[in-house]
Amino acid sequence: MDTPQILEGLMLVCFGAAWPFSILKMWRVRRTEGKSAVFIAVVLCGYVFGLAAKLLASARAGVPLPPICFLYGFNALLVSIDLAMYLRFSPRGRLASGTTSVE
Repeated sequence: MDTPQILEGLMLVCFGAAWPFSILKMWRVRRTEGKSAVFIAVVLCGYVFGLAAKLLASARAGVPLPPICFLYGFNALLVSIDLAMYLRFSPRGRLASGTTSVE
């Protein structure tokens, strides 16, 4: 690995480190205050586009996927979980599922 790839990996690790805490907090409080579905969706799109760029570059060069793809995919998975929980625990999500009170 060269220095740019190492730095990109460290960036993804730093960005990805926040999502488990966000997911855990929302799981505990079951509320969405202070969160934005639009922001979460934009971040998710960023990870998906980053992963797509790596996949296309790898396919064009005819080389195996770089290990950094795992970090893009893992971060996208965590952000997807956060977004799904946001939609579930938002006031509209609770009304749609028939749960109106916070337990």
